[in-house]
Amino acid sequence: MIEGKEVTWFPSYGAEMRGGTANCTVVLSDELIGSPIVTSPDILITMSGASLNKFLPRLKQKGLLLFDSSLIMDGRNRTDVENIGVPATDISSGIGNTKSANMVLLGALVGYTGLLTEMAVFAALERSLHGNKEKGVAANKKALVEGMKFIEDKKS
Repeated sequence: MIEGKEVTWFPSYGAEMRGGTANCTVVLSDELIGSPIVTSPDILITMSGASLNKFLPRLKQKGLLLFDSSLIMDGRNRTDVENIGVPATDISSGIGNTKSANMVLLGALVGYTGLLTEMAVFAALERSLHGNKEKGVAANKKALVEGMKFIEDKKS
């Protein structure tokens, strides 16, 4: 929204919160969004083998799969999509915050696709982490930057 785009998100928790395949659908568009429900996404980011197995069949042909290669040994089950393994858990552990693996993957997504600017992602982070959560801004920014750096290093 910071960049003037339309955004919806639709989380799914339920009993899956305790180790299953919890997920969240995010729709980002230049046009009005009719529904937050997505049956066939363009991009899939997955952090577990169970989620990969459950959601990979839904990914569109020629879509993008980003997966945590620290936890998923082989995410390349489909040859009709672009597969990018990012050792997100290893990277986040290396910067002292294993809980930020998701932010490493977000940084990789931003770095690879250019869907959002680094400035907009940082601004959104600062807006969402305030008050007693403000101390998490620096750690999450570092994780985002490390994800972007991983992609940049991979491209060169």
